[in-house]
Amino acid sequence: MADIDPERVPVIVGVGQVNDRPQQPGDGLDPVGLMAEALRRADADAGGGLLADCDSLSVVAQLAWPQLSPVDGKVAEALGITPAHCMQTAMPNGDSPILLLHEAANRIGAGEAKICAITGGEALRTAGQLAAMKRAEGADKPNALRDASHRVRKGYAQGYGLVVPTDVYPLYENAGRASYGQTLAEGQAESGAIWSLMSEVAADSEGAWIRKPVSADDVVTPSESNRPIAFPYTKLQVANSSVNQGAGFIFTSLAEARRRGIPDDRLVHIGYGVAAHESGNFLNRDRYDASPSLATSIERTMELNGVKVEDLAQVELYSCFPCVPKMARRVLGWPLDRPSTVFGGLTFGGGPIGNYMSHAVVAMVEKLRGTADKGLLFANGGYATHNHTILLAGEPLPTVFPQDFDYQAEADQRRGPVPRLDEGYRGPATIETYTVFYDREGSPTRGVIVARTPEGDRTLACVPTEDAEAIGFLTDGKHEPVGTSGSIIDGPDELAIWKRA
Repeated sequence: MADIDPERVPVIVGVGQVNDRPQQPGDGLDPVGLMAEALRRADADAGGGLLADCDSLSVVAQLAWPQLSPVDGKVAEALGITPAHCMQTAMPNGDSPILLLHEAANRIGAGEAKICAITGGEALRTAGQLAAMKRAEGADKPNALRDASHRVRKGYAQGYGLVVPTDVYPLYENAGRASYGQTLAEGQAESGAIWSLMSEVAADSEGAWIRKPVSADDVVTPSESNRPIAFPYTKLQVANSSVNQGAGFIFTSLAEARRRGIPDDRLVHIGYGVAAHESGNFLNRDRYDASPSLATSIERTMELNGVKVEDLAQVELYSCFPCVPKMARRVLGWPLDRPSTVFGGLTFGGGPIGNYMSHAVVAMVEKLRGTADKGLLFANGGYATHNHTILLAGEPLPTVFPQDFDYQAEADQRRGPVPRLDEGYRGPATIETYTVFYDREGSPTRGVIVARTPEGDRTLACVPTEDAEAIGFLTDGKHEPVGTSGSIIDGPDELAIWKRA
C-alpha cells in the first residue's frame, strides 16, 4: 500500500438497509423512499456528513413503480443533494449493484470522485397489494413482476411459455443435474442443503425478509405452502420478489476517510473483479449445464487477487434459483456444508429484483469490518446472462484502480459452438433440457422441451398437460429425461408437440 496514493484507494465506509412492512399498503414507502432511507442509514453508519458532500450517485433501476422511472434524480432530490454524477442502470439486473460498486471504485481510483453513493430498492409487495385492491373481486390475482416486466414480449420462446426467469432457470437446473450425474433425488437434496443453510443465515440477518430456518426436505417437498412453480422448483426454491426492501452503501478514498476521522477498522477494501456475460437470448447459448462467462468471472477474479478458496472467510453466491450457486460453487470449489450467503439468499433474505446484491454488500461489509478476512461477491443477472464477481477485504489490498473488469473476450473464447435455432423443425430429436409449469393449485399446465435435432440444431416443443404419461416421465425421477429420444410433430396453435419414442 505504500506505493499507492491513498487518494486513489477506494474504501466502503457506510452501509444501510431497510425493510418496510406497512400495516396498510397505502402507508408503504415507494422505491425512492426505500433508496433514500437506506442511504441515510449508510451515512449515519459512516459517522454522518458524507451524503452532503456526495459527488456521485448511482442507482439500480427499479421495476415495481414504473411511474417513478427514472429514479436517480428523485433519490437525489429526496436526499437534498446535487451530485455532479448522477445515473441509474438501464435495467434492474442482478449484477447491477456489483457493477455500480466496481464503477464507483474506478471513479475514486481515477480521481473523478471523492464520495460515491450507491443504492437500490423495490416495493413489489406494496405494488402488488395496491394493484389487488384495484382489481374487481374475483379477477385473477395480480402478478406485478410478470405483468410489469415481460408479458409484453412476443416471440418464439415466449410462445412456448418461456417468459420470465422462473420459466427459464429450470432449463439450467435439469441440464446441470444430468451433467453432474445426479438422480433427481440427489439434485433436489443438493438444492435443499444449500437453501436450508441460507435460511439459517437469514434467521440471523437483521435485514432479511424471512427469518425462519427451513429444513432441506421442506425446501424441496411440495406442500400447500410450498407449491411447485416450474419443475423441479418449488416456491421455496425461487427468489422472493414480493418484498419492500432498500439497501445502499457509500464509498470514499482512504485519504478522505482518514481526514473525516473514520477508523480504519470500519473500512472495507476492494480487490479485483471480473465481469462477463452470455448472449441476451437464452436460446442462443452453447449449453445449459454450465456457463463460460460465469466460470470466467469467478476464476479470473480469484487469479487476479491471488487467492484460493481456503482464503475466503465468506462468500455470496447469487441465489435466484439453485442452479446458479450450484454452477458457481463447482467453479469455485465451495463446499456444500458451508453457507453460500452472508445475507440469506433471494428466497429468505429477499429478492428485490436487481438490488439483492446491495443487501449482500451490506452484510459482507458488516462481516469483514475489523478483521483480516476476505469475502467473495458473485452476482448473476438476467436469464443466467450477466456475471460479475469481486473481492472485498477487511484489511488493505494491493489493488490498483481504475481497473478494466471486462473479460468478455476471454469468456467468448471459452464458449463452445452455439447450435442453430430451427423454429419450424419436425422430426426425430433428443431432449437437451426441459421443464414443466404448474398452476397455483399445483397441477401441471404444460411441459416445455429444448431439443436437439440429428443435425445438432436446437428447437422447442411443448408437452400438453393431457399427455399425463409424458409429464410423468419428465417429473417422476425414475429415468433421466435429458438425452432421451423422441419426435416433434405439429400441434395446435402452430406449436410443436413432443412425443416420446
